[in-house]
Amino acid sequence: MLNQKLQQKLLQKLSPQQIQLIKLLEVPTMQLEQRIKKEIEENPVLEEGAQSEDDDYKNDAEDDYDDDSDDGSDNDDFKSDDEFSLDDYIDDDDIPDYKLNANNYSKDDKRNDIPYSDVASFRDHMISQLGLRNLSEAQEIIAEYIIGNIDEDGYLRREIEAIADDLAFSQNVSITDKELNDVLKIVQDFDPPGVGARTLQECLLIQIDKRIQTSSENLKIIKIAYKILNEFFSEFSKKHYDKIISKMNIQENELKQAVDEILKLNPKPGSAFVGQLLKTAQHITPDFILDEIDGELILHLNSRNIPDLRISRTYAEMIDSYSKDNKKNTKKDKETISFVKQKLDSAKWFIDAIKQRQNTLQLTMQAIIDYQKEYFRDGDETQLHPMILKDIAEKTNLDISTISRVANSKYIQTHFGIYPLKYFFSEGMQTDSGEEVSTREIKKILKECIENESKKRPLTDEKLAKILQDKGYQIARRTVAKYREQMNILVARLRKEL
Repeated sequence: MLNQKLQQKLLQKLSPQQIQLIKLLEVPTMQLEQRIKKEIEENPVLEEGAQSEDDDYKNDAEDDYDDDSDDGSDNDDFKSDDEFSLDDYIDDDDIPDYKLNANNYSKDDKRNDIPYSDVASFRDHMISQLGLRNLSEAQEIIAEYIIGNIDEDGYLRREIEAIADDLAFSQNVSITDKELNDVLKIVQDFDPPGVGARTLQECLLIQIDKRIQTSSENLKIIKIAYKILNEFFSEFSKKHYDKIISKMNIQENELKQAVDEILKLNPKPGSAFVGQLLKTAQHITPDFILDEIDGELILHLNSRNIPDLRISRTYAEMIDSYSKDNKKNTKKDKETISFVKQKLDSAKWFIDAIKQRQNTLQLTMQAIIDYQKEYFRDGDETQLHPMILKDIAEKTNLDISTISRVANSKYIQTHFGIYPLKYFFSEGMQTDSGEEVSTREIKKILKECIENESKKRPLTDEKLAKILQDKGYQIARRTVAKYREQMNILVARLRKEL
């Protein structure tokens, strides 16, 4: 049964201008320059250059323009004394270009271009080596299929039986597991060494076997390393060195040299190849510059490569001229004026959004500096106070989500280095004396303890917790483990060295 009813609702929706500002807040300085250039290319009303006092694009004539007024006359001979006239590009026989453009996407949709690399891919590098081997047609098909199943790290993650089934169904190639293993051995002989392995142990064994075949020095030590990987891999991975020395009947010095040889091997041969081809130096452009002048901290926004924006005076005057005589305008004139006016409004919104973005960034960063003033004077991590997004939101009267967007992917250049804004945010805990300290200070102490520990007997998480408790930090063992993992530090057993 259908019913009709009248209902009132109170909703909050973001305007297009607010959405545009939110997106600009997330953009770092390096990408902002590109974003502005893109807007200039898409909007002819927007120009580079400082706005002069004579450029009054907010005239009342724009608002007085009436799109609905139509006296029914088609004055095709209408001319203007302005330097730029609509008749210069309006032709009765032609349809305006903007009417021919179809756009099935929303302005908010992200359409990322796919970059194409001009270097050979890892798979292409592998395929190119097939031509150097004397293989039958069936073997080439099998080898190409195996290479297609090798991941970016260089490993073959699929079972041999599954590959054989796929070849039978997709390529109509019937092959036994032995024949497939023979072709796999050929692929495993390709460069980089260790490619095509199914496990870490097999990957390292392939590499150490090639070392035995090509090396003339330290051959004895390399053979010991091969035996360790082949027969005592479990003990090696768990660093049970005493068991290896006892079972292999070798000296500790020989074991140390063999372990050094193993550590020279690459556990991810594929990623090393890709990284070598595509490795680029990371270039960071700071969004803020902090200078210390006569003991005073001065903050600047990095706007070096960001151009000034203004409204095109030509288009503004054109709107003014045609708005005054709107009764004489033809229907096409009015449609074109409406289009230009839309671009004019879009340019105004974009300029206002850029200004508001700069003001928000300046306000937020200044609040962070005021909160961490002792730290920013000399860069001592122990002076870094606990600070969360809510603290800065309360100081600036901004929303927490706005502070989060400002802190995301932004950097500040100080006299002691360049740091991401997220670096200054950390949780806090109380010491025995009741003082509130940052968790980053605790992590620094943990790191120093681990760096100074005996590598033959590394400190366990329990011992590290005891050290911190003796220093006045009431911290549990599981919390120590959490901080250690956040710093990418291994457990004590895996930090053990000979």
